[in-house]
Formats: sequence, C-alpha cells, structure tokens
Amino acid sequence: MRIARFNEDRIGIVRDNRVLDVTDQLTERLSPAPYSLARRLITEFAAVRPLLEQTASAAGPGDGLPIDQVRLLAPVPDPTKIVAAPVNYRDHQSEMNEAYHISSLGFFLKSPSSILDPEGTVRLPYTDRRFDHEAEFALVVGRRASHVTPEQALDHVFGYTGLMDITMRGGEDRSTRKSFDTFTPLGPWLVTPDELGSPEDVDLELTVNGEPRQKANTSELIWSAARFLSYASTVTVLEPGDVVTTGTPAGVAPVEDGDVVELTVARIGRLRVAVSAEGAVPCPTSGASRGPVPPPAPSHK
Repeated sequence: MRIARFNEDRIGIVRDNRVLDVTDQLTERLSPAPYSLARRLITEFAAVRPLLEQTASAAGPGDGLPIDQVRLLAPVPDPTKIVAAPVNYRDHQSEMNEAYHISSLGFFLKSPSSILDPEGTVRLPYTDRRFDHEAEFALVVGRRASHVTPEQALDHVFGYTGLMDITMRGGEDRSTRKSFDTFTPLGPWLVTPDELGSPEDVDLELTVNGEPRQKANTSELIWSAARFLSYASTVTVLEPGDVVTTGTPAGVAPVEDGDVVELTVARIGRLRVAVSAEGAVPCPTSGASRGPVPPPAPSHK
C-alpha cells in the first residue's frame, strides 16, 4: 500500500496514479491525539488497515484524484526525531576521505523542522559555504522500538520512503550542518513493507538538472536498514512516525541556486525539489576550512 499526505493535510491511498482520499474515514476512527493525522494513522494502522484495503479494492479506475493534480506533502510532518547514518556506504567513505564509518561513528540527529515537502524549495542560508545533495533510503517507524534485535527490527517499520540529506560542508557538528530548515526533503509517500519487498535490494538514483550524480543499491550498505534501526533503538526509543535514514552513497556534489534535484527510489517513486539562494547571507561560523574533505564539484561544460 502507498499512503500519501496531500493538499491541506489530507491522507490518501495512491493507486494507479490516482489518490483515494480516506481522511474523513480515518478521522472518525482514529483516537484524538496532539499530533498529526499521519502519525495517528501510523500508530493505529492495524486497526484501520482492513478499511483502507477495502477502500482500495472497491475503487474504480476513475475514482480519486489524478496524482498530478494534488500537492503532495511530506508523508510524516512531525516525527519526534530523524535518526541518520553518517557514513554507511564504503564508496562514500572513500570520496569523503573519512577514516571511519558507521561502525565507529554511530548516528546523528537531524531537526524534524528541517523536513521539506515534495516539490518544495531547499533554501540555502549562506553565500560563502558549500552545500551538497545526499540521496538516501529511509524507514518510518510503525511501532515503539527499544532494544530490538536486527531480526526484530523490520517488524517495527511502518513504511519506506525517499529522503535527501542536504548538507553544509565544514567542521561544525553534523546535526548543525544538516538541520537547516528545508534540508530534509521527504517523500513522495510511504510504501508499506508488504508492497516494497526486501529493503536490502532497492535501487536509488539522484540527478541534478537531469545530470546523474548518485546511483546505488541498498545491498551496498555497510550496516543494513535492519541493523541500523536495531542499533538506534539501543540508544534512544524510536516512536511511531520517527524517521530512520540509512546514509548516502558516493557522488555527493554541490547544489546551487536554480538547481532542480530529483531522487528516484525503486518501488517507491520520485522526490523532486528546487534550490534557491534567495536571502542568503555570509555564514557566522568559521568551520568552512575544517571537517571531511568532499570531492571536487563536477565540471560543467
């Protein structure tokens, strides 16, 4: 099942390039809570799944809204945390001249307020710093997870989605360089585990202005999605709706004002955003000459 947020915080099932709006049915059945309808759906999914499956199977070919006529929103607007893998592909470790990878580095946190909707605009804050794209395969937690084993981990996943980890290069802490508002494009929707299949064999590809930049398969991860989620759960309790993202492969490169960045994740879909430097100012911190050394920017002919 593919579940999307769209328009004014509506929830829909994506089927045959159309969106079946199930917001009203969910509102009637889900418990009131001080967080988003999406998180409430994730938390109580088992109770409403039969309804959603029935709605999808009963829908005719013309039911719902064409996908190109809705405004997609980030599938989860309010996770309690975004847990991210710092170096989890060996080719990325090499291109960044990193001495260590995930086995030594653990994880870092991104601010939930950095989430950006599909077709949104990444806002570059500074005129004098480098900002890179990072393509990632992400998991959204479906059940509270604490000290789960790798064998148990995927049972706690609600769904999978695409994520871009936009990054300022330099010596500041990762959580600072990656938590600017708009620096976590997320989407286009959530795909449940039964529809996605194995998360250990998923292709992802990122382009900038149509130019291929990153291409990988999750089989190349140093720590699999299950192992990484398991480890994270031994450090912090993972709540329904939390985002766990598995790291980026080689090919990171700068994004600049006017760019269009597209991430395609097999069996999930395409996430596209624009980039703008409007309103950018000089950076107030001095980490530009420190930190890992990224690869040179691609030359433009």
